[in-house]
Order: sequence, then structure tokens, then C-alpha cells
Amino acid sequence: MKRILVPTDFSEHANYAMNVAAQIAKKTNSDLYLLNLLDLPTHMNDAVSSGVNIPEVMLFLKKTQDKLALLRENGELNGIHVVTEARSEKAFEGIATYSKEHNIDLIVMGSHGASGFNNDSIGSIAEKTVRTSDIPVLVVKSHIPNFKAENFVFASDFSNEIRKPFQKLVDFANIFDADLNLVMINTPNSFKSTMVAEKIMKDFLKDFVINKHSVHIYNDTNVEKGVLNFANKVDADIIGVCTHGRTGFAHFFNGSISEDLVSHAIRPVVTFKI
Repeated sequence: MKRILVPTDFSEHANYAMNVAAQIAKKTNSDLYLLNLLDLPTHMNDAVSSGVNIPEVMLFLKKTQDKLALLRENGELNGIHVVTEARSEKAFEGIATYSKEHNIDLIVMGSHGASGFNNDSIGSIAEKTVRTSDIPVLVVKSHIPNFKAENFVFASDFSNEIRKPFQKLVDFANIFDADLNLVMINTPNSFKSTMVAEKIMKDFLKDFVINKHSVHIYNDTNVEKGVLNFANKVDADIIGVCTHGRTGFAHFFNGSISEDLVSHAIRPVVTFKI
């Protein structure tokens, strides 16, 4: 991991994400990118794209650059190579474009706590980013002065299609020397016997080298509750899941469960796209 992106709207929760990203950057010797995207009305965006300098837009960008400069003075960023940029672009599209341009390895975003994304600016953008980003996304809900991921829950159905993102998950967990609690959630609508579930997980894991891990089968009424309740049971530091683009999680993760889980979890959640 070499480049970490924090999209910011200068809100309290965006600052929580920045502080966690700073801790990870120090641990991994990564560069930190702070990005603010100014979502202008269409006619203003068209003018800016055409090279026309609109005084109001230039003023907004200048104020944003000043705010980014103040963020760089945050003591928690000492010792980190920090890159800041303000752009006139729609937030969701801008994050994707910027990530590709700068070969970002991890996106860290803030969102509200157990109340979920709701309509907050950074939260609604986080929702879309979690659902579609090809790059791992870590969502942070609160101030975490000592971020750790030593007790790491990863929930999955352990199907073949998650092999590629699972390797990214393992690489991420190994950075923190994490103990991976690998869990398959059994629900009434998708029930597997312990023998069958254990065989699926054993066959899946034989191709991976994991520093420390344990295997669990957890029964609950639905997947989201199962993941959250299991994470509470083991007092997890962080929850990891694989996403499946706009259609939610593969197989047993259906509909809007990806957004729901990230929204309702109090703990940080990191997502890896299939």
C-alpha cells in the first residue's frame, strides 16, 4: 500500500477518516491524498471545463484550497507526504477519476454512526463509493485515536468469485498482523449444515497463505444481523466484506445489504469489490 485517498468535505466525520488514514499511512509509509470536490451547477461546470474563469467559482476554489492548507497543518499528519487538491467535479465521479489518475490503493471515508448514511454529504457519497469502487474502501464512523485491525472479522459465502478480492483482504489484514475471524452466516433462507459449510471454507482457504485465522459458522435471522452480532460477539476491531457492484454482495448478500451493513455497523468496515 503506497497511496491513500481521503475525500473530504471538511466535516467532523471526514476528519475522523483523515485521522485514521494518517495512522495507516504512518504504519505503511504511504502518501496521503486529501481531495475536495466542488459540485457546481451544470452551467458553471461547463464554463469551467471550457476554460472560462468564473469569479464565484474561483473564490470557492480558493477558499477550499485554504481549508486544505489548514488540514495539512494538523499535527497528526506530521511525517506524512500529503498531497491536496480541490477540483470542480461531481463528488462521486470525481473520486473514481482521481483514484485512477493517482493509482490509489485505499480510499478512507467518513460517515455517520449507527444512524447510517442518511442524506449527509460525505455519507451519501460514501454509500455510492462502497457500492461501486474497484479500490478497497474503509468507512469510519467515529474518532479512533488508536486505530487497529488486529481482531478482524471477514464475512462471506466463500464462493470462487471472491478469490481475487479475498487476496486483497488477506494482504490488508497482514499489514496489521490481524487475526482473521472468517465467518459464514447461516440463515433460514440459505442454510448449510456445519459439515457442508466447513468443507466449503476449507476448500476455499487451501489456496491462500494467511498469517493468523480461525473459521466460524454463525446462525442468525439474516446476513446483516449475523455479521453485526458476530462482530459484537468477538469484539472485532474492523469488519471486512466483498461487494458485488450495484447488485450488492455475491450470492447470499443481496439487494442493498452492502449499504445497510456499512450504514448500521458502528465499527469501521472495509469493502473489497468482486
